[in-house]
Amino acid sequence: MTGSRPPQQEPNDAPTGAAQRLRAALAAPRLTRAMGSHSPLSARLAEEAGFDVVWSSGLEISATAGVPDANILAMGECLDAAAGLASAVDIPVLADCDSGFGNVNNVIHMVRSYEARGVAGVCIEDKQFPKLNSFIEGNQDLAPLDDFAGKIRAATETRTDMVVVARLEALISGQGMAEALRRADVYERAGADALLIHSKRKDPEEVFAFREAYRGGLPVIVVPTTYNQVTVEELEQRGFAMAIYANQALRSSIRAMRETLTKIMRDGTTLNVEPELAPLKEIFDLQRMPQMLQQQERYESLGRELAEAAQ
Repeated sequence: MTGSRPPQQEPNDAPTGAAQRLRAALAAPRLTRAMGSHSPLSARLAEEAGFDVVWSSGLEISATAGVPDANILAMGECLDAAAGLASAVDIPVLADCDSGFGNVNNVIHMVRSYEARGVAGVCIEDKQFPKLNSFIEGNQDLAPLDDFAGKIRAATETRTDMVVVARLEALISGQGMAEALRRADVYERAGADALLIHSKRKDPEEVFAFREAYRGGLPVIVVPTTYNQVTVEELEQRGFAMAIYANQALRSSIRAMRETLTKIMRDGTTLNVEPELAPLKEIFDLQRMPQMLQQQERYESLGRELAEAAQ
């Protein structure tokens, strides 16, 4: 096994806060699995499926808003989306915060705002603002090293307990392994809690090589979008801390919705698609409708008892 991981926390020391639980997940010997989400409903489905962490996906949030993943949405819009996820689930939310929405002062404001809304961690990438999605051909230039190191230090000195992840884009930008490792060392010294190494190769060998060569002590996160054949077991054996499945939920929903809408238009009825649809009860359950009705009944009953006692 390559790479090293800290020992798992004992059950009687189980952390309670969202940020503490995210830290514990990153330190655990097994691979932590995060699922990309864009709405409270999708976050609840991720939690229901057994994922450890919800990834507030910049791609998914911008796509559902109908705009490119290129810093078109303002920080407040992304914050509202991430906070909505955090309020809907019990598992921690790690937010994709692009390059920090601006300069170091924007990062300070971002960290304070996200932490105040219950988000467990933020991930900042070392590309210039405005950033472009890493899988799009176009400007993938890296931010100056000193500039991004300053952002990481500002984030860690501003937060109370929030996890700060530094995302390395050197392999995406074509700067190579040596630059990725150089930046990893600087970001670790700047105070980052974890590193995310990003690659658009169709095999995992590039991220494997990074994990083998990286000698620091931080947990390392990967996003196996293009090298989707890699397994949890392989990533665990290589010493990775977390895998983020950043966009699969949205992509599956797009295909399902398109097929359903096409069939309804073609057939002139919804009869033929009903067997493929989730029943309304599932929607009500995900909305926590039964719990709402129970609490309504409880407090209405309590109110009646209090009113009768006053007569």
